[in-house]
Amino acid sequence: MDVALKILVVEPDAARAQDIIDALKDGGWGNVFIVSDISSLAPKLTEIDPDIVLIDIAHPDRDTLEHIGTISHAKARPVAMFVDRSDADLTQAAITAGLSAYVVDGLQKNRIKPVLETAIARFKMIEQMRRELDAAKQALTDRKTIDRAKGLLMNARNINEEDAYSLLRKTAMDQGRKVIDVAHALVTAADLLG
Repeated sequence: MDVALKILVVEPDAARAQDIIDALKDGGWGNVFIVSDISSLAPKLTEIDPDIVLIDIAHPDRDTLEHIGTISHAKARPVAMFVDRSDADLTQAAITAGLSAYVVDGLQKNRIKPVLETAIARFKMIEQMRRELDAAKQALTDRKTIDRAKGLLMNARNINEEDAYSLLRKTAMDQGRKVIDVAHALVTAADLLG
């Protein structure tokens, strides 16, 4: 648990806000900022740049959830929301908005710390999956570029695929570049000459 986390809490009720601060301090988190009005969330996010956002809202609607997901940058940081009631549509809207935790039955002091820890862990897991997906997409794109470059070399030099790849590798090594960079340059040049 990182005790230096900056936590931004959206809570309109001052007494409940103090309960949240107390619960977070009891959990070892003391770097807490309170926003009492959801309309102030966007500028506070820019000013504070929190590590996590905790929102307590009694009765959200779909528009509110989408708005919160957008302004809180839920895809860039964990966002935990406590609500008093929900239904299947609101739950789906919370997931679509990218919330890391959506807790029904209101905010209870003893649940704040475990919910935030879970939200942080879930966010990190999703971020890892996003990075892996991006890496896989990039690898596929690179593979296609290399295959296209090999095809160009095979046609231009009348060589087989293995020799074409060896030529790409040798050129990359001679130039101190990556194979994908050489392949990309070759494909770009072929497109310009094409």
